[in-house]
Amino acid sequence: MTGKAVAAVLTLLLISAVGTKGEAVPRSAIELRCQCVGTHSKFIHPKLIQNVNLTPSGPHCKNVEVIATLRDGREVCLEPTAPWVKLIIKAILDK
Repeated sequence: MTGKAVAAVLTLLLISAVGTKGEAVPRSAIELRCQCVGTHSKFIHPKLIQNVNLTPSGPHCKNVEVIATLRDGREVCLEPTAPWVKLIIKAILDK
């Protein structure tokens, strides 16, 4: 897929989720545990996302964590196994 096609797919995927449930735990200066209590798997339109943070699993947390910061300031934990989230992860890793 071309870069424009990936951006278009991500844009379409992120449109459908406005009310999110998988919120991130507020970050502290020392992050020694998982930040995501629950995850959100419904599609969120890319226009609503300001930033995406990908945290690989490690000694602090056994789970891969994908945290999206929305334009309204909310942080949402995304389900890393959701197909649309996998596209976002692939796009981030390909950069």
